[in-house]
Amino acid sequence: MSLYYESKDTVIEKLSSHEEMGLTSNSVQERLQQYGRNTLREKKKKTMLERFLEQFKDAMILILLGAAAISFGIACFEGNPKEFFEPALILLIVLLNAVMGVIQESKAEKALDALKSLSAPNARVIRDGAEHIIQAQDLVPGDIIKLEAGDFVPADARLLQSVSLKSEESALTGESVPSEKDANLPVAEGAPLGDRSNMVFTGCSITYGTATAVVTDTGMNTEMGKIANLLEGETESLTPLQEKLAQLGKYLGVVALASCAVIFLIGLLNHLPPLELFMTAVSLAVSAIPEGLPATVTIILSIGVQRMVKKNAIIRRLPAVETLGNASIICSDKTGTLTQNRMTLVKGYAEEESGLAVLNQSVDPTIKKLLQYAALCCDASVIFEDGKAVHIGDPTETAIVLAAHQQGMEKAVLNRDYPRVAELPFDSDRKLMSTVNQIDGKLVVITKGAFDVMANCCISGNLTQGAEMTRAMSADSLRVLAVGYKEIPQLPEEISPATLENGLHFMGLVGMIDPPRPEAKKAVEVCRRAGIRPVMITGDHVITASAIAKELGIMNDKDLAVTGAELDAMTEEELENRVSQISVYARVSPENKIRIVKAWQKRGQVVSMTGDGVNDAPALKAADIGCAMGITGTDVAKGASDMILTDDNFATIVDAVKEGRGIYANIKKVVGFLLGTNIGEVITVFLAMIFWHRTPLLSMQLLWINLVTDSLPALALGVEPVEADVMEQKPKPKQEGIFAHGFGLQIMLQGAMFGILTLIGFYLGHEVTGQLEGGQTMAFMVLALSQIFHAFNMRSAHSLFRIGPFSNHKLNWAALGSIFLTCLVLFTPVRLAFGLMILPGTLYLIAVGLILFPVVIMELFKAFGWIRRS
Repeated sequence: MSLYYESKDTVIEKLSSHEEMGLTSNSVQERLQQYGRNTLREKKKKTMLERFLEQFKDAMILILLGAAAISFGIACFEGNPKEFFEPALILLIVLLNAVMGVIQESKAEKALDALKSLSAPNARVIRDGAEHIIQAQDLVPGDIIKLEAGDFVPADARLLQSVSLKSEESALTGESVPSEKDANLPVAEGAPLGDRSNMVFTGCSITYGTATAVVTDTGMNTEMGKIANLLEGETESLTPLQEKLAQLGKYLGVVALASCAVIFLIGLLNHLPPLELFMTAVSLAVSAIPEGLPATVTIILSIGVQRMVKKNAIIRRLPAVETLGNASIICSDKTGTLTQNRMTLVKGYAEEESGLAVLNQSVDPTIKKLLQYAALCCDASVIFEDGKAVHIGDPTETAIVLAAHQQGMEKAVLNRDYPRVAELPFDSDRKLMSTVNQIDGKLVVITKGAFDVMANCCISGNLTQGAEMTRAMSADSLRVLAVGYKEIPQLPEEISPATLENGLHFMGLVGMIDPPRPEAKKAVEVCRRAGIRPVMITGDHVITASAIAKELGIMNDKDLAVTGAELDAMTEEELENRVSQISVYARVSPENKIRIVKAWQKRGQVVSMTGDGVNDAPALKAADIGCAMGITGTDVAKGASDMILTDDNFATIVDAVKEGRGIYANIKKVVGFLLGTNIGEVITVFLAMIFWHRTPLLSMQLLWINLVTDSLPALALGVEPVEADVMEQKPKPKQEGIFAHGFGLQIMLQGAMFGILTLIGFYLGHEVTGQLEGGQTMAFMVLALSQIFHAFNMRSAHSLFRIGPFSNHKLNWAALGSIFLTCLVLFTPVRLAFGLMILPGTLYLIAVGLILFPVVIMELFKAFGWIRRS
């Protein structure tokens, strides 16, 4: 509803809401029923029937069905019931393949939908008089929401209160510069969207300031919802690896089609039945072309991403999984990522005191006043539920608020007795926050922030002693904040750093401890072994940062620690030359982060960068892998990231890299398995036609092998557990292809091995039985079962007996299922429909030897070190 031209009170009245109490729980439920969820209409999903029909869009499948139809027509014309079997079987196998494709696509879509729900935005809302954090989709018109810099606006809302508010609205208005917002600004009815300065809109983000607003519209009724149809034009894109594999599939398709054409011509010249020959050639093309490889990779990526979720890493973009395994540099924030983010105020220094005061006991009046002023200059709050403190907001601020509470000063009481009349929100460039409060009838500006920045704003106070105390606390790994203040006669016309943050009196310091995470040190060690360089980036004092970096093993005696100011003084060339020597960056700005990322990238490194603030978004986008904090991160940072750490933990990044390496390794295994076996099929039929002018495998036999071996074992191989030594390997170079280090040659040789073994089986079967069907039965058995056993070979570059031959339970079941289906065709009356026969016992013994030969030969190659992890 259009309420931008109404007064605040009128809007609240029309929406039957209350600015301080918000909506009641009962009212929320009623409005959810009335207005629905706060979500935009998504692109219409394909029905099962549409997905099923899409499985037949491949040209080779259509040709094969056409050939089967011709065969069926001839059988009807000749009136021979036996001739019905082949086209009927081909149709059945193609239908089974289509069903498998639909099932796989559905699983992949469900996995990706689950990821979307995990990364859904939240909203801070006031209901029943209390502040809550809820999913944005649960908002209803009339809800009172709170916004601050870095938040995505969760619904269209009318501002009730605002402080220096700016909103980035380019998605709606096309205006690249953030729009200034003011809750008290009247707007004329009919004003264009860009001029509605008292409104904020869903899909936009808050770039500066804070606000309280009342939701006016949700879901499809929002301004973004009105243009939601434009969003339905989005197309699904492939990851870089999928694109390369799709391109490879096209090249292999050309080779397979050329081979099939040669096979068809040779057969015609040798007077083989044209229709049977044609169907065999087309079936070979269908079996040999890995058209389903990109889809298989999607499923492997999706399953891998689900595994990462269980380890507190939410992947927002599938290509990030491919990049993760290549990470060679991890640039990590200190606070909350390498440390526990459990800030506790432990020491304080007031200017009138001679030394540091311990804050876990009663303190003198000067320290108490310091805590009072510091708490007044905080936006965070601490509430108590069942006797436990629940921290809402920035951990640094909640530590101050809790310390004030422990000294008998409740934040709510302080806000009531000394009301805030103006403020300058914290800014990562200024590294300061300021408020103006009415204290004992006077207007007092209170500023808190980094001491070295605060010192430039102060004109009185013992700054020399303050600097000494800052160094002393920093050396003890404490995070230090300075507090300053001044009295002003009246509010300036413009609330800005220039009018408030100068002429201050230095009041004192508070020091808080944030202990390193116990698991961080171990994670750093894992990084070192894996060839990954950890780098600390922090807004803290350089002494504090260096002390913690040395404790964690990030920094050694030869490494450097530089400040943002020193970094600013370096040219791009100097930074590029020195970046490998620097392990700690302190007091950095968001712009510094981008320079660090690009300096490493110029040296050919794959860089992961963490961030949580709105200004970190450019650095997160510039990095190869942007990691946003799930707990302290802003919505803007999460939106710019490739991965969200739900526990804000450095060790989670390392675990994600490990999973990324495992997923990439599994994709290589599946690619090697599928291409090797497909090449074997082409070689088998091609060489048999050249040397014997006979087809060793019929069309339905080829299709059955393709169905049985290319689906279940391949997918089971794709979920192989991550190998224990995956983090003992160095990261692979940025431009390295999937077939590097002889992997492509290895696939070709394995394909040749399958071809030769199958041809040996075909020859022996034909010679012993004296029948073509005997040779084809032997070829079918050897090719199908050897491929199934080969899936176990592809599990690792290590011996099967080292990793446990049956430790992948999914592969065990997949192999048993495939073996059962193969034996069903070999040893039951079904064999007649497939053109197979019962063989003499000696041939079965020979077949077992040929089937197990790849396992034996691969184990020998692994033992001699001829097969290595590529």
